Amino acid sequence: MTTNPDGEDFEVSASEASGGSTDERSESVGEYADLGATTENAMEIAETSMDRVRKLVPDETLADRIRQKSVHATGDPEFQHLVRFTGETDDEPVAAGARAVLDERPIVTDITMVKEGITGRGHDCPVRKAIGNGAELAAETGMTRTAASVLELDRDGVYDDAIAVVGNAPTAALALADCIEDGTRPAVVVATPVGFVKAAESRKRLRKVAGEHGVPAITNVGRRGGSGLAAGLSNELVHVASDHRNGDVSLETSEQSSGEKA
Repeated sequence: MTTNPDGEDFEVSASEASGGSTDERSESVGEYADLGATTENAMEIAETSMDRVRKLVPDETLADRIRQKSVHATGDPEFQHLVRFTGETDDEPVAAGARAVLDERPIVTDITMVKEGITGRGHDCPVRKAIGNGAELAAETGMTRTAASVLELDRDGVYDDAIAVVGNAPTAALALADCIEDGTRPAVVVATPVGFVKAAESRKRLRKVAGEHGVPAITNVGRRGGSGLAAGLSNELVHVASDHRNGDVSLETSEQSSGEKA
């Protein structure tokens, strides 16, 4: 059971909540509002939910779509004010992510939960997780498995031109920041690691390093975040790419940057 921004409860399936891959939707359903919705009833729920979100969040720019998705994923209208964009404009990382989707660049997540939340529809990007790599490095150095896995994949050039997604582990975000500082260039970074230890600090460092080296990034401030949010924001990049492919959205960015924020 999920509560919408108006305080009303409604049921949402696991695939709808995460945007995860499902079987091909019914031919009778029109344009989808959520890449996880496949039935007419699920489509109606997704449409209604997003209509309510759009009453709470501006609907003018590419960046607004990410803000909307953050509210949709968290059920918190205030979360729109916690999202940060690293680039010449707030729209830039959204456009960069959508272009990477259209170019079928890899989507690389930190852990399995984020990977499972990435939709299998609307794109042909290979999706892989970092965790499970770097076991020897972790054992030798004592660093976390997620940090070691990011460094291990980076040694193989996996993150260059990829959509790099961190939804759980602050140490993975810190490792990714080190990689960028050392020359790695993801197409875009989506980082929302959650927690009370190093989470906010890891995202702040990632924003700083990404800004210094011209890597577009979408992050948030504060302790909140998590795998579902990271997957939802990544899926919105797929939405934007799909809409551009259909001629409904331009990826030209003209919005002014919101400037430096905490």
